[in-house]
Amino acid sequence: MNLNEMLSYGFMQRALVGGSLIAILCSVLGVFLVLRRLSLIGDGLAHVTFGSVALALFFRLHSVYMTLSIIPVVLASALGILKLAQKARIYGDAAIGMVSAIGIATGVLLASIAGGFNVDLFSYLFGNILSISSSELAIAAVLFFIVIAGVFMFYNELFASTFDEELAKSSGLNTDRINSVLVLLTALTVVLAMKVVGIMLISALLILPAVSALQIAKGFKTAIVSAAGIGVATVICGISVSFVMNLPTGATIVLINFAVFLCAFAARPLLRHS
Repeated sequence: MNLNEMLSYGFMQRALVGGSLIAILCSVLGVFLVLRRLSLIGDGLAHVTFGSVALALFFRLHSVYMTLSIIPVVLASALGILKLAQKARIYGDAAIGMVSAIGIATGVLLASIAGGFNVDLFSYLFGNILSISSSELAIAAVLFFIVIAGVFMFYNELFASTFDEELAKSSGLNTDRINSVLVLLTALTVVLAMKVVGIMLISALLILPAVSALQIAKGFKTAIVSAAGIGVATVICGISVSFVMNLPTGATIVLINFAVFLCAFAARPLLRHS
């Protein structure tokens, strides 16, 4: 199958466009999360998404309404993780673990009541970007612009709190608000990413492009641009390879990302001496 023939399919066009938008979001936010040592918040919110998807499937919601109904639940959970860490004297990783466990337990319970894991739930667990609809693509585009606008609006504050939160706080920056902005933007991205790589692999799409870029980039802005480029390239490559070879799309994207990380890690000593 040649490239023109592959791109002639509407579902492939939607998959490539939607996957690229979501890859940019995951990669850009991933740089902030990795440097803030909050990488696992994507995993925790993904598990909350699993519980929300199980609830939506239990009530037999259409996929568009499902996405819209999941968003407020995941946003509230993201803020809940922050509040637990701030008010309950619980470390961030423990708060993520608590919310993650609740999300998984809720999903398993609802799936059991509904009669077990069905095909729809498995498609959300492991991703199925090739089935993205026009309405889902429109939602992805709207949320893409919201998240990118948020990053641009709060870029300086995010940058300052990422590298030295205490200094940023002492300089008068409202770090609590910036932390809330970061986790809320991440929550929106997690909801979108579940369609690309699935709930079980979302954290990989947040982490791998970012850590690959950090191996080779010589500055913060360069790292963000490099991560976005790596994310888009690996998603497009993963979708194409999985379609041609009839492989699971989400897993293919993640493994290609890991291969890119290994190459970046191997090239790091050479780039340091260049």
